[in-house]
Amino acid sequence: MIVRVERLNRKDKAHPRTANETNTMVKEEWTEKGYIDEPADNGTDLAAEIRKMCKEKDAIILAHYYTDGSVQQVADFIGDSLALARKAAKTDAKIIVMCGVHFMAETCKILCPEKLVLCPDLNAGCSLADSCRAEDLKKFKEEHPGYTVVSYVNEKIIFGPDHNLGSYINAVTGREMLLWNGGCHVHERFSPQAIVEMKKEHPDAIVLVHPECKGPVVKLADVVGSTAVLLDYAVAHPEKEYIVATEPGILFEMQRQCPDTVFMPVPPEVSEGSVGCSCNECEYMKMNTLLKVYNALKYEWPSVDVPADIAAEAVKPINRMLEMS
Repeated sequence: MIVRVERLNRKDKAHPRTANETNTMVKEEWTEKGYIDEPADNGTDLAAEIRKMCKEKDAIILAHYYTDGSVQQVADFIGDSLALARKAAKTDAKIIVMCGVHFMAETCKILCPEKLVLCPDLNAGCSLADSCRAEDLKKFKEEHPGYTVVSYVNEKIIFGPDHNLGSYINAVTGREMLLWNGGCHVHERFSPQAIVEMKKEHPDAIVLVHPECKGPVVKLADVVGSTAVLLDYAVAHPEKEYIVATEPGILFEMQRQCPDTVFMPVPPEVSEGSVGCSCNECEYMKMNTLLKVYNALKYEWPSVDVPADIAAEAVKPINRMLEMS
């Protein structure tokens, strides 16, 4: 089964309408931008107002580890994409504010069709998800009959969308899955040479690596795992110091749980002629800001909807994922 919900062209929705129960007219400029940029009153404590509205509106804020620390601080729950999906499926809240990327909000809506799901910025896409369009994967599957599609395990498997993660799974399991050639633009950029140099300066540091990184980076790791696995390892061994090769937003929670531990983010590779940078952030995750969360709750928009026929099919593999995990 292959299901992919494409983000709607915002111009197709750029017409005046009412934002849910707030009776606030959705402005055309909002739909053009994909988010609300109304200024808050001077002196507004955004974090306090966000928590107040959550209580008044029976809303829950779910935030990915890669979002900005200020957003994680106001969230009811933070986690990786799997943990966020689990939480969404179990919550009794009437409104879910998904601070992550667009497909995570779509997953919430598929799991909870009766709830209002808000995505603070509809522009928060995902390079990995966008690298695997439904029509392209459908054609790929048709070209390889007899395979079962497994997405992000049967004798003949097509694995997608992340090629690096699939390569890592093949290596540790001995399988020979057929891999879709997709990737995360953040994890693709980490520099193995930078890790080598950092280890020279910090020989006792533990190297934590996400399996969506390229093979040369994974080979330098002491611990390979999902964001949650890397966090759990650091919490269990707070006396260590760490070199971390995943999106640096996770350092906020790592440092919160291990205040005396040293965490060093791995920088990206620098192409010839370009200027180096010590950060390797996901610009999509960072589109979630306190002001956007505040406005999303205040006006109950942007909301995410998934066509019923697509949701009916998409919920099947999502539920299987949750059951297997």
